[in-house]
Amino acid sequence: MADAADPVTELVHYDVADRVATITLDSPHNRNALSRQLVTELLDRLARADGDPEVLAVVLRSSGRVFCSGADLSEASTTPMEEGARAMVEMQRTIVALGKPVVTVVVGAARAGGIGIVAASDLVLAAEDATFALTEVKLGLAPAVISLTVMARLTPRAAALTALGGEVFTGAEAVGMGLVTKAVPADQLDAAVAELCGQLTTGAAQGLRETKALLSEPLLERIDAGADAMVTLSARLFGSDEAREAMVAFLSRKKG
Repeated sequence: MADAADPVTELVHYDVADRVATITLDSPHNRNALSRQLVTELLDRLARADGDPEVLAVVLRSSGRVFCSGADLSEASTTPMEEGARAMVEMQRTIVALGKPVVTVVVGAARAGGIGIVAASDLVLAAEDATFALTEVKLGLAPAVISLTVMARLTPRAAALTALGGEVFTGAEAVGMGLVTKAVPADQLDAAVAELCGQLTTGAAQGLRETKALLSEPLLERIDAGADAMVTLSARLFGSDEAREAMVAFLSRKKG
């Protein structure tokens, strides 16, 4: 059996340079969907960065043309509903609680649970033509567990538009909606990331850690207070006949 860290099989890569840990989602076969393997590896890489005294900041990005397509619907029939929902909560909480600032970089599409990663992050840089959408409503679902972070970032009107209508919006639009820190043309994104990381790494480790803790406290309280209710809601909706039929139809269209 291949080792979990084998570069041929791993879905999340980890590199450190200039006091910045870069974590890269690399699961192109399913559009960086949040499979059990990807989430497990992501949590491992975040813990590695958190425990490395040489790392001052974390960059979270993806390979390919899609940042993250959300939950891996192909696993929905084999993974217990609550297990998948709790893993999604843990992923968001880990990013929020990390002792180092997390900068997420979005190129291409971010959908559903992928937006939970974006919302949990401290700073977000996006290509102006990146796209975002909460598509759960079209599958008979609701953005339950990701609402713990997403609804804390979006303005109320923006949240209603995208959550109820599945509205697609761009990286440029996401800035005014509260989800993204800064959007730039795609060909300027790497330079913007380097500039931001250069600013962050001028900070002292203790200063970054304690300042992030101050900023994150309200969001952590929101996650801890609402997690159980949102896990229960998510499991109920995923287990409903209406959602199962919608997901089967969606997967059939993808294969067709």
